[in-house]
Amino acid sequence: MTNEDASSFLEDAAHYPGGHATGVLFPRTEEDVADALRSAGTILPIGAQSSLTGGATPMGDLVLSTSKMTGVNVRPDRISVGAGVTVAAIQTALAEAGAWFPPVPTFTGACAGGIVATNAAGAATFKYGSVRRWVEGLSVVLADGTVLNPRRGEVRARDGRFVLDTRRGRIEVPVPTYSMPHVPKRSAGYHAEAGMDLVDLLIGSEGTLGVITRVTFRTIAPAPNIVLAFVPCGDEAAALALTGRLREASIRTWQDRNPAGIDAAAIEHLDHRSLQIVREDGADRRHNVAIPESARIALLVQLELDPETDAARAFDEIQDALSGSRASGLAAFCRELDRFGVLGDTQIALPHDGRRIAELLAIREAVPAGVNQRIGLAKGTLDGRIEKTAADMVVPFDRFAEMMAIYREGFAARGLDYAIWGHISDGNVHPNVIARSFDDVTAGKSAMLHFGREAARLGGCPLAEHGVGRNPVKQELLRQLYGEHGIEEMRAVKRALDPGWKLSPGVIFPR
Repeated sequence: MTNEDASSFLEDAAHYPGGHATGVLFPRTEEDVADALRSAGTILPIGAQSSLTGGATPMGDLVLSTSKMTGVNVRPDRISVGAGVTVAAIQTALAEAGAWFPPVPTFTGACAGGIVATNAAGAATFKYGSVRRWVEGLSVVLADGTVLNPRRGEVRARDGRFVLDTRRGRIEVPVPTYSMPHVPKRSAGYHAEAGMDLVDLLIGSEGTLGVITRVTFRTIAPAPNIVLAFVPCGDEAAALALTGRLREASIRTWQDRNPAGIDAAAIEHLDHRSLQIVREDGADRRHNVAIPESARIALLVQLELDPETDAARAFDEIQDALSGSRASGLAAFCRELDRFGVLGDTQIALPHDGRRIAELLAIREAVPAGVNQRIGLAKGTLDGRIEKTAADMVVPFDRFAEMMAIYREGFAARGLDYAIWGHISDGNVHPNVIARSFDDVTAGKSAMLHFGREAARLGGCPLAEHGVGRNPVKQELLRQLYGEHGIEEMRAVKRALDPGWKLSPGVIFPR
């Protein structure tokens, strides 16, 4: 374990300002981590620093990088990895064993420890849930150097608390009493429910309760073949209706285990402004993806096929779709598109066509890249105070249309330019302000707090998949969601496990 200059570790993907650190450590073992925690002042554990909340930006802390903790052990229906192993490396190791890790976040360079610390989620949460559902066990080092190795089902809360043996002696950790929103994604402070598992308390705690050093994930085998479909639609109402039909059909497929049913693991969407950005920046031409001028919204549908379905068979199923001569999930999907009048404009990437799949995915990724480029240009040429102003909210799908109207009305009332994209299949989108002045940033933050209250009113969560971090607006959204009493209950958990406030100070809670 070495302590090196931290100059290249002072900023995460959120570009949170003011990063500074006393150094950076590269532990290789749990013992190294424990030694560091016993001797250091404050410590910030980091992985890929892909945080979008400032949660991986140090503020005078000693940075503890997990990049050297890279052990991998693949077993039947399990993989155990060091906290520094990336999602891409996990998938590569599993592919060699014919297996797969389903709840993949969008950024596959994220590390195992980080996706657990934030309860990360991605496009396919609709089918597979968030990372929480797939964690079987953890190795975690507490602030006093105690190493815990909880396995799911082994340590549960009783009478509203956990009782743990640590280096400081036996401690009691209270379980918060607030009610969490019942939504597919939730990365909003500490998990809380009666009789909960200790593993679940640590998942999503953003490095504030302990340093995750190793994770055991459940996996599945074999991996399905993937078809990706880019579906332009003439209006939002039709797109929502189509999404609802695909959701219902997919749920029936899973319930009935029907090999000929529609199996949509994920449905993404890009709103009209998002499509404008794609055209303005030429991403549609670069990636050879035609977007009709009439399109007001586009869906990106990820279908899963039987592992035996290769590209040739998939092509035959598409050809047979309208005649009804073949019963298959892909044929049924195409017939559904035809009912909505969008089959003719749909572009489909067949199984194993990695190049075409990458082109369709690039259209989706061109939107946040385009928004960020516009914000950066405004910051550099108009006002250095301009910053990214965005949210990450989820509501039950049956309230999604209502929430979209709230986004649009809230932005329009403030005169803001904006784009909205995200994971429509689970009701989670990312409303983003395209700021043209610092006043737009101020108005945008006001809009996000308004949206958070409305999302909670509709049974949703204003913090879906990126966590809270150091972002003041997200910390206020957490306070809106659970109230001051709920925040104090979280602080009580933090005090029990980290009484010196040594781990990730300023993350989740203001300093």
